[in-house]
Amino acid sequence: MDDTHHSDSALVLPADAGEHFHFLNHLATIKVAGEGRRALSAVEFLGPRGFGPPLHRHQVEDELFVILDGEIRFEAGDTETIATTGATTFLPHGLPHTFQVVSETARFVTVTGSVSGAPRFDLMVSRLGDPTAHLILPEPGYIDASRVADVCREFGIEILGPPPSPISDTE
Repeated sequence: MDDTHHSDSALVLPADAGEHFHFLNHLATIKVAGEGRRALSAVEFLGPRGFGPPLHRHQVEDELFVILDGEIRFEAGDTETIATTGATTFLPHGLPHTFQVVSETARFVTVTGSVSGAPRFDLMVSRLGDPTAHLILPEPGYIDASRVADVCREFGIEILGPPPSPISDTE
């Protein structure tokens, strides 16, 4: 295991370090695994234009997004907004939400913290992702929505609706 799993020491990772996965048609890198005594996890994502998860809510994990590059439209409860490079978005557990990459690509970090033990978001990413050494976006492929819903449920994430509609060429 790499340094993302050592929970009792300080951790400084180079830019490309971590556990890399091709995850639901984008690249995910687990930077800090939420295990042991850790109260948070951190996963960096690179997503293509149009990517967005289904409408969902986390039962016990809060999410903090930091947009490193690009633009992402967030829908959370009754709020819709576009977050750009440098923006931070906080989504408390229990709040239905989704998001969608509106720029050509977007790079962002999701930090999760649990109200009931170590966060498990990173475990869901590793369960649904395919390990990769290639730090590029994967070729788009079929996503089994039923499997995604089952795995998410196992990790305290409830799927509430479909992903965002495709982005038109005029947007």
